[in-house]
Amino acid sequence: MTRPCPWFSISRWASIGMVWLFVAVLITATAVAQAPSDLLKIDGPLADQEPITPIPAPPGSDPLKLALGERLFSDPRLSASGTLACSSCHDIRTNGARPNDGRVSRRFDTPTVFNAALNFRLNWEGNLRSLAEEAVSSLENPVNMRSSVEDVVRKLNADPGVVNQFRAAYGGEPNGERLIDALVTFERSLVTPGARFDRWLSGDWSALSEAELEGYLLFKSLGCSSCHQGTNVGGNLFERQGIFRPLVQRPPEIVRVPSLRNVATTAPYFHDGSAATLQDAVRRMAASQLDRSLTDEQVESLVAFLRTLTGNYRGSPVVGAAP
Repeated sequence: MTRPCPWFSISRWASIGMVWLFVAVLITATAVAQAPSDLLKIDGPLADQEPITPIPAPPGSDPLKLALGERLFSDPRLSASGTLACSSCHDIRTNGARPNDGRVSRRFDTPTVFNAALNFRLNWEGNLRSLAEEAVSSLENPVNMRSSVEDVVRKLNADPGVVNQFRAAYGGEPNGERLIDALVTFERSLVTPGARFDRWLSGDWSALSEAELEGYLLFKSLGCSSCHQGTNVGGNLFERQGIFRPLVQRPPEIVRVPSLRNVATTAPYFHDGSAATLQDAVRRMAASQLDRSLTDEQVESLVAFLRTLTGNYRGSPVVGAAP
């Protein structure tokens, strides 16, 4: 089990949590003075005026490395058993994640791989600092992949077709550095721009309804945007779960704040998968993190806004996984 760094003390993060609560109060003072109609009167894009910013286009990549990385992402030879691939848990045909179907054993609900490149740390515990580090950790996972970079390279070098693809992309045979670079190149491409909320931020006032704008104003006035902000609507802070009352039943107590991008498609919610619906997750978060009891109307208003954060992958909207 990964041990938290010494500076991950509860007292330190509780103090930081109080700072963010103060920030939330300031946000509230501003947001409650607005109405949806006020937002529609602002001239020009809102990307530099709001706590959330649009997802940029995917970075430019060598097409040969990108194609190789995509092939490797779905290659079961990356696991010791030859039955699991990265895509077994991160299905890019749907939401970049997948409910536990019994094929793998995992301690945490799988976070989506979509927009992972925009997070400042990776995994629920935020214990990995880069996509490359995460790729190696996934291969070496003793429960699921149970492999290693060396074992995977050995298998790939026995396949003439894969060797030729490595030579075309990198000018040489498969090795550890090229394997990880190809996977990272592909994962960096897994961003989902074009959400309706991003279009609204960029000046398309018809992208959101007034009800959805009301949900966004509530999102800010309650203080949700004090942790869920930036390009990934989260993913750039640590937070203690259960500030005012318990949120989940098992550790860790401190997690990396998850992104809310595509959140309407990624049920169940929380690291233990204990919230089956977005409505349940919203209600529980308000109670445990903000000490607020929301009405049904407020919950539905927030959910209406959160649904506008669903983006597109390869030109099509991200969708939820099949039950």
